[in-house]
Amino acid sequence: MDDRPPLTEGTANARALLDPADSSERQNAKLLRIVEVLMRRAEQGTDLSGAAYAQFERAAMLEDQVRARTRELEAALDLLNESNARLAQASRQTEAAQRNLADAIETVQEGFGLFDAHDVLVMCNSRFSLGLADVRPAMVPGLRFADYVELVSASSELSLPDGQTPQDWAIQRLRRHRDRSTNFTVALSRDRWLQVSEHRTGDGGTVVVQTDVTDIIRAEREASGRLLDDQARLVRATLDHIDQGVCIFDAEGRMLGWNARATELLSLSRARFRTGLAFEDLADRLSEQLRAGPFDSGDLRDWARLPGNRPPLRFEITRGAELVLDAFAQEMPDRGFVISFSDVSAERRAIAGLSRANETLEARVTERTLELGEALAHAERANATRSRFVAAASHDLLQPLSAAKLFLASMEDEPLNPRALQALGKTRSALQSVETILDALLDISRLESGRLTVRPQAVPLGPLLARLAEEFAPVVAERGLRLHMRPSAAVVHSDPIWLRRILQNLIGNALRYTSEGGVLVGIRHGANGLRAEVIDTGPGIPETESEAIFREFHRLNARASASEGMGLGLAIVERASALLGHAVTLDSRLGKGSRFVLHLGPPSQALALAQPATEPAPRPDLPPDLIGLLVAEDGDMRRALAHLLEGWGVSVLDVPDAAEALALIDEIGLAPDFVLIDARAGTEDSGLALMRDLRARHGALPARLLTATRTEALRLRARREGVPLLYKPVDTVLLQRFIADTARGTG
Repeated sequence: MDDRPPLTEGTANARALLDPADSSERQNAKLLRIVEVLMRRAEQGTDLSGAAYAQFERAAMLEDQVRARTRELEAALDLLNESNARLAQASRQTEAAQRNLADAIETVQEGFGLFDAHDVLVMCNSRFSLGLADVRPAMVPGLRFADYVELVSASSELSLPDGQTPQDWAIQRLRRHRDRSTNFTVALSRDRWLQVSEHRTGDGGTVVVQTDVTDIIRAEREASGRLLDDQARLVRATLDHIDQGVCIFDAEGRMLGWNARATELLSLSRARFRTGLAFEDLADRLSEQLRAGPFDSGDLRDWARLPGNRPPLRFEITRGAELVLDAFAQEMPDRGFVISFSDVSAERRAIAGLSRANETLEARVTERTLELGEALAHAERANATRSRFVAAASHDLLQPLSAAKLFLASMEDEPLNPRALQALGKTRSALQSVETILDALLDISRLESGRLTVRPQAVPLGPLLARLAEEFAPVVAERGLRLHMRPSAAVVHSDPIWLRRILQNLIGNALRYTSEGGVLVGIRHGANGLRAEVIDTGPGIPETESEAIFREFHRLNARASASEGMGLGLAIVERASALLGHAVTLDSRLGKGSRFVLHLGPPSQALALAQPATEPAPRPDLPPDLIGLLVAEDGDMRRALAHLLEGWGVSVLDVPDAAEALALIDEIGLAPDFVLIDARAGTEDSGLALMRDLRARHGALPARLLTATRTEALRLRARREGVPLLYKPVDTVLLQRFIADTARGTG
């Protein structure tokens, strides 16, 4: 049951008067009014019932609420007043900071402008764009950066370079604005200059600083002018104090400068020399007074008119019978040129006098003759060495080697047992090593003439040592020695062919002079890089012979037997090592053995390409009715080639010389499908003549000329004759390819 007194009309009206949306002051005012009315009614009424008392009680409660609301309102007003005071203080501080910032940038001697992150001008000082009088009034806050650039580009105070429009300048300026920081110089009218520095702020705004650098640029210009004047005076003083006559011309052939000595030597008046004088005019005046001999003024004019770089030009001109001038013309970097004239009359007269006094030269001639004799003797010794060197690798060695290789190649298709096949492979490898050595000898001969190049690359030493161990295994077994190759994973930068030949010669030399024990080969890492060491247990080398052993044909305590070598191994090592940039050192003790060290340099960081295993060449797919003509004077060579070709299914007509070849072809009345001509040294021309006779009788015939002569002249002559060369020892792969191409009609 609700004990609260019922709502009277007054209380209902009172609640209706209280609107929660009213402010605290409005509600308090309404409550005070309600309390006042209720109190008055309580005083005037005679009804002492419970309803009146309840109304009075409610009035008292309302009064308490009014007091509480009033206190809350007063506290809120106090907070509001305090906040207003702080806000006013902050506003005063902000205004003071803005005034201080404005005062600060106003004191800056440069023009200062600040744009916000939206490229809108926030503030600037009075010197911002001061040099642009027609733009300065528009420099007010709120101006956009693009509008600022457009105003500056259209300013009459802006001095644009030739060919640049205001729009071009504005585009370039906006492009610079995209940089975070930029600095450039702007030319203004009346020889004024403005340096503009632009930097980004942390919030994405832009600070533009303009500095008047007119005085600095003018001072630098004046200093540069004074320096040029000083240099010009120095050059003038230098030219006037040298004994040569000098004339300087610009790229258009106009005279820029000269010295007094030039007017004196050329016998021209000073009035004729002037700045801007055309070179053609000077050349005409020279041709009138000077006698140039084989070289005349027309040649000099042609040189001056050359469109490209002019090479230095030296010539002589004479005046009368006494004066001889040595002239030298040279181009300058700016396409101008300088001509200098030196009086060499005294030298020429001295030479003429010496030529008439030959009797005074007898002592010098005798001395020179002795010098030439010594030089000739040295050349003869060098030539004899070279002759013996080349003779060791000449046709007489290559001919039997080529025949042996051909016989081996013909056995590849024969049914052989595994042991025979293994022996055949080792024999082929040994012959290949011999061929490689002979090639090295010929290459070194070419090296002396400066025609040999190397091809350095990453070379893995492990596989190289393994191949050498396999190659020398039969020699080691035969002599009862030990050859120990330490495995290595090192990679060095060198030429693989030459490096193999060097190590091959060092190992072969060590085995040759070792009668018991063995040879150790290993790769070591040192402070200066990799080094290959070949250590033997031989008799050792005396210190007095440590240099002589590297000379050609020098053999230490060895019999003069060809089977023991010709003393070329270490000579090849020394020359080849120098070619590759490797050094060879020797450490030896008598009775203890020797150690040769090949210094290879730092290890290569590149990975060496894996060398594919050498596979035997496939047998050519040839038709059974091919007929080949073989002309070979050497019987072994002829039999070896015939045996090889017959094994390939080719019918061979082998003859010893050209006359018999022509007679045989005429007799059978059938032209061969191809021709092979084996030429000894010096007989290549007769082989080419045979091919001309065969082609005259039977038309075009595919042919190859087999030779050991490796001269460029022979190669070109054979190419012109249509008879390409096959070098001996004959490469069977190339021979197979030639015959296969012939069968297909492309040989």
